[in-house]
This record gives sequence, structure tokens and C-alpha cells, in this order.
Amino acid sequence: MNDILCVGEVLIDLIGQEKASLKKTKSFQKLLGGSPTNVAINTSRLGLNVVLIGSVGADGFGVFARQQLNAAGIDTSRIVEQDSKATSVIVVSKSEETPEFISFRQADSQILEESIPQSLLEQSKIFHTTCFALSQQPAQATLLKKAEEAFQLGCRLSIDLNYAAPIWSSTTSVQEIIKTYAQWNPLVKISEVDVERIFQKPMGHAEVFEYFHQLGVETLCLTLGSRGVKLSHKGQSPIFLAAEPLPQVVDVTGAGDAFWSGFLYGFLQKYSWLDCLEFAQKTAVLKLQNLGHLPKDAPQLLF
Repeated sequence: MNDILCVGEVLIDLIGQEKASLKKTKSFQKLLGGSPTNVAINTSRLGLNVVLIGSVGADGFGVFARQQLNAAGIDTSRIVEQDSKATSVIVVSKSEETPEFISFRQADSQILEESIPQSLLEQSKIFHTTCFALSQQPAQATLLKKAEEAFQLGCRLSIDLNYAAPIWSSTTSVQEIIKTYAQWNPLVKISEVDVERIFQKPMGHAEVFEYFHQLGVETLCLTLGSRGVKLSHKGQSPIFLAAEPLPQVVDVTGAGDAFWSGFLYGFLQKYSWLDCLEFAQKTAVLKLQNLGHLPKDAPQLLF
């Protein structure tokens, strides 16, 4: 049985080596990235059984991605190689806040239905994807169809609403896609920055929770950056957990993915909501002190 089926972007992150805007950054480090990819590696290092489905180009970056996944213990047999599309690349600034980025996308959106057979959905406890993965066709149609199929088969859905306007055609389209996915009661992670980007206005926390609960979402995590996180489970009072102060932040890229990796781990272990948040936050703190994914000795450091 698979604990988590991660479906979506497999990317190369070129991360700035100086804390500066992309305009001023002089050098970059190449790392494997993509939110579902990060969650797959992180949760695998936490001891879960994970399957990753994605698409890369038949190029040097695609080879690098496979090598990094294999080194992390992730089976790459379901990573499709595209002859006519280049591996997608994201250039990211180094920052202690939400980083600046530029996307160069081709292969990551080439996810087709045949890559996600019904048998795989039947064998998975959680089906996880992202707003990024839903932003382009044919992946969008594939993910929505397979998410509904997973829901009907009793698989719990999960989504990180990591929205960024440059990768979408319009805000209307993302809101409609969110409404469609939300009707299948996924576990939802969204940040305050994502909220403002999606709805093009600031919203109060209670308003955000009510909006998603009305769409069909029972459990929503609203991340507040350096202030912490709030969780709302429909019918219960929201839970707030303040962020832990950190003396040093090594790398913020992927911190949200680490948080969600810890949360999904806690959910599968049947932790209470507060315990899920506490473990998720602990996981994110560990990532913030390391470049790239969770370190290989994460279990020894977290448990």
C-alpha cells in the first residue's frame, strides 16, 4: 500500500547563492525541485511509502532529476521522459521571505491519464498535487479526472494551493479549478500570499476558512509565514500555532513543502490536529536550516 501518491511538477531549481533579487544575483546552484517532488522526497525520508508521477525532458536536466530521485530512494519508473519537451526550470532568488522566481516550463505539464492507472489509486492512501501542476494542460485535465476517481475509490485528496499568476492564464480559471478540486474534500494548504494572489485582495482568516468550508473542504491549513499557522476544521474552533524563532535561515525555498510533508505524515499517523501542526512546524524548521530537501537523517533529528 502506498501512503502518498504525489502527482505534478518535477523541476530543476536554480537557486541564487546571494540574498538578493534575481536582477542582482550573480551565481546559482542547481537543485531538484517542484512541490510534489519535494513532498515525495521529504515524506520518503520520514519513512512513508511514496510514489511520484511526473514528466521531464530527454536532456541533461532530466538525467539529473532521475539521478537525484534515485539517490533519495524514489522509484523513477513513473517519471515520463519527453523527447520534444525540455525539462522545466525555475530560477529562484535566495530570500528569507517569499522568493522571487522566473519559470521556464515545458515537460512538467505533460502528465497523461495512462500514467495514473486505477490500480495505483486503489493502492494509495493520499493523492497529492498542487496548484502549479493544475495550471497547464494536459496535466490539468488529467489531474482533475484522476482526483475525482481517487475520491470515488476512497483515497484522501491533498493539495498545496501554491498559486502564482505568471503560470496561469487568469485568476478566474484558478478559482474555478479550486472549486472543482475542493468538492472532493481535500486536505488544503494555502498561504496568506496565495490568498491575496488568487483573490486579488487581502481576506480575513475567518473569511478564508468559511469560503473553503462552503466549497466542501473540511480541513484547511493557512500558513502565515514567520507568524505561524492556523488550521480550521469545519465545525471546530480554529487552532493557531506560533512560529518558532530561528537564529539562522539557510534556505527558505521548499519550506512550505516540508511543512506539508510533516502534516501529511502526522495525518497518516492519526495525530491530533494540534500534533499534526506541531510536527509539521518542526519539519519546516529543520528544512529551513538545510539547503534543499530534508536531510537524510531527518528521522533521527525529528523523532
